[in-house]
Amino acid sequence: MKLSHTPEEEKFASEVRAWLDEALPEDKRHTYSALEHSDKEVMLWWSQKLAEKGWLVRHWPTEYGGTGWTLAQHHLFNKELQSAGAPSTSGFGTVMVGPVIYTFGNEEQKKRFLPGIQNGTELWCQGYSEPGSGSDLASLKTRAVREGDHYVVNGQKIWTTQAHWADRIFCLVRTNTEVKAQEGISFLLIDMDTPGIEVRPIVSIDGLHHLNEVYFTDVKVPVENLIGEENKGWTYAKFLLGNERTATANASATRQRLERLKVMAKSKTSFSDPMIEDASFAKRLAETETKLTALEITEARSIDADDASFDAVKLSLPLKYLGTNLQQEIAEMCVELVGYAGLPREFEDAAPRSTNEPSLFEKAPGLMESHLFGRAATIYGGTSEVQKNIMAKMVLQL
Repeated sequence: MKLSHTPEEEKFASEVRAWLDEALPEDKRHTYSALEHSDKEVMLWWSQKLAEKGWLVRHWPTEYGGTGWTLAQHHLFNKELQSAGAPSTSGFGTVMVGPVIYTFGNEEQKKRFLPGIQNGTELWCQGYSEPGSGSDLASLKTRAVREGDHYVVNGQKIWTTQAHWADRIFCLVRTNTEVKAQEGISFLLIDMDTPGIEVRPIVSIDGLHHLNEVYFTDVKVPVENLIGEENKGWTYAKFLLGNERTATANASATRQRLERLKVMAKSKTSFSDPMIEDASFAKRLAETETKLTALEITEARSIDADDASFDAVKLSLPLKYLGTNLQQEIAEMCVELVGYAGLPREFEDAAPRSTNEPSLFEKAPGLMESHLFGRAATIYGGTSEVQKNIMAKMVLQL
């Protein structure tokens, strides 16, 4: 395992920083608030900016527009994006369904669906969870019945992030009810403007609209939108979830949030001394940084491992579990620091006593939303309980 970077890798990181300095104006940079997920136009603008540079689908094979970078370069690139406060891009196309299409789709499907993902002009959403079918995903009930050259889809999906923005949805549907649950599922690609699709908003606890319910009533989907074989969708679903869980850990973003927390802990407010002087808080901060360092080392070991080895699989398994728990710990401490200033209201009179010290109130906007938004991080992409079971089975052989 190597924790330092080669001169070539350092040069690569410098080139990425230089491009970001030129391409990313200050008004487009964010501070890791949940609000960053709520601006469709900025998301599309940044996706297309990366696509023009050839960096949007950077992790794809080169024959499909990927960069051919090493794992270390990918790691450095993501770290620089986080450091620069780059806007979010939607991973539903680039990280999730895109790799499924170029791995299991036919040539016609690749030509039809990949370009919009590659150039950042089309948004996707994920039709997996249903009422009663979350962690037990194989129990899903949305039906797709084949009638000639199309399927007729009826059912409901829930917690569908960005469905109100999406051009298309990739859906798990039940095509056989006479076999074991996992063996009767198929993977369909559906245009969101198809008659019979209704999107209903869900405003989550952070007060923002990320989520939706999606209803399918006699929705006709061409058979050519079926990925792979009928009733083999569970295989493609597991492949996709592996990519989602690895991406969710996001140690680089967590490091940036921790550094922000440390700056805040040293700040004076109009009513207290810096929280870093509180022994209990300082101890929590030190423990959290130790955990994050361990996560970064595990991530580095995973990157350094042979892709085909068991070590690569074993080391990647805890990343999502550990990463999302750390995200929640840091968000919670940020909210504790700003106190009532983190509530969703204006504090026009809030100002530091000394003009030489930064005010915590200046950093408060968005912190509560981010904290509340992050409560779902240990649920989406596979709950922490499910992750523990997977690690127990695959690593500990329990």
